[in-house]
Amino acid sequence: MNIGITCYPTYGGSGVVATELGKALAERGHNIHFISYALPMRLTGFTDNVVFHEVETSSYPLFDFPLYTLALASKMVEVARFEKLDLFHCHYAIPHATSAFLAKEMLAPTNIKVITTLHGTDITLVGLEPSFLSVMKFSIERSDGVTAVSRFLREKTLTNYGIEKEIEVIPNFVDTKKYHRGNAEEVRKHFAAPGERILVHTSNFRPVKRVADAIRVFNEVLKKVPSKLILVGDGPDRSQCEILCRELGIQEHVKFLGKQIDIVHILAAADLFLMPSQSESFGLSALEAMACSVPVISSSVGGLPELQIHGQTGFIAEIGDIDRMAKYAIDLLTNPTKHQLFADAARRRALEFEADKIVGHYERYYERVLEGIETPAK
Repeated sequence: MNIGITCYPTYGGSGVVATELGKALAERGHNIHFISYALPMRLTGFTDNVVFHEVETSSYPLFDFPLYTLALASKMVEVARFEKLDLFHCHYAIPHATSAFLAKEMLAPTNIKVITTLHGTDITLVGLEPSFLSVMKFSIERSDGVTAVSRFLREKTLTNYGIEKEIEVIPNFVDTKKYHRGNAEEVRKHFAAPGERILVHTSNFRPVKRVADAIRVFNEVLKKVPSKLILVGDGPDRSQCEILCRELGIQEHVKFLGKQIDIVHILAAADLFLMPSQSESFGLSALEAMACSVPVISSSVGGLPELQIHGQTGFIAEIGDIDRMAKYAIDLLTNPTKHQLFADAARRRALEFEADKIVGHYERYYERVLEGIETPAK
């Protein structure tokens, strides 16, 4: 198949999933064309059947804001015509699914298919804005196929927008051959002294990720367990988080690493992963940690309870319950036997989301959409 993938290229789950999916599909012999305003962060190295097409927006005095939706639609038409695309796969509904609809109309009578994958905040936050709600509903309903990364997100979409269209649940995935424990002693020595434990949090440092909660949980853990906290990522909340560390007097125990393309070696050195989010449609970073045999302490939101098993792969607490999250963390970090059981269970659970299984699911779904076969009712 010739597949056009449109996604955000930035440090976020939807772009990561889209890029990893495209690379995996390319390994299976498909021709993949990424269409975005910048090179996706994880699209590194050279693969002869993966091509990047940059969307350029013109600056014209009449327009106060760049018309990215229209520029993207135009680029999608261009790529589809010259590369003979079979389908567009749009990750994150706004504006990608809208641009794909425009492109499909311009490409008529060619019957190119549009598949939209919903990732989370496009539905739970952005799409509910009054200025976007109608176009979101329209774009989803006019897609030839729609997938969601969790049952939670599927139900939220159907409820929030009154949509009757069938939505296929295809969860996120992880390459368990790449993400595994391995030998990370050198990394541990770099971040922590002998006997210290390492806690990790990765995100785009937006308010919805509640990074400050991860810091407060760590502050309680540090009172009982010699440890270090590694924060990976960057975003609008980073400065406030750095200030919070200084206010708590724990700045020497917290390492801000900023954006990192490859974090396998960091996760492989971790003892615990913190995800206290306000909203998570799936929890991709938690899955990557679990693949590296790292138990997860998370909030009980969205698709997280579908991913991790409370009391086996980690623990789940209510949003903002710092004391309970800290209690769970201390329990695991001070009980080596229990920690090992949880670490092994986390790895086994991650294997259920192995890339080959999920990418195969996408392939079968592509084939059904191309053949015009409706998604079976759930």
